[in-house]
Amino acid sequence: ETRADGVMKPLPYFCRGEVVRGFGRGSKQLGIPTANFPEQVVDNLPADVSTGIYYGWASVGSGEVHKMVVSIGWNPYYKNTKKSMETHIMHTFKEDFYGEILNVAIAGYLRPEKNFDSLESLISAIQGDIEEAKKRLDLPEHLKLKEDNFFQVSKSKIMNGH
Repeated sequence: ETRADGVMKPLPYFCRGEVVRGFGRGSKQLGIPTANFPEQVVDNLPADVSTGIYYGWASVGSGEVHKMVVSIGWNPYYKNTKKSMETHIMHTFKEDFYGEILNVAIAGYLRPEKNFDSLESLISAIQGDIEEAKKRLDLPEHLKLKEDNFFQVSKSKIMNGH
């Protein structure tokens, strides 16, 4: 698989941190709930990480591991001034999990960040990302990451690393 220059490498990349309140836009405006990491987790990402949409696996606390897509970047549509990392877990949770520990394993890169001229086109791009991520995560090399020890170990500590 060829890598564009600057894409986060080497993957997989693992991080965990507490779920904090974001801008409250994911669920309300997009119908696509996302979990937000605190700034310290985002600030600890490799300096050369490419912004864009990635896919992988995530779990909350010591819960089950689910497919996810994560957006790393400035959210040009919303003109953010601070980089953020927003994870959409492909699972319906019964309740909010603010304050829980989110465990994320990023497996691969989908596309660069881009701006959208309407909320509709943003939503349809995200839906497309989700469909593409679902397919890719079924590939054996990505499927095995779901069983990684990262998801089995003590869930209390914050970490960033490979």
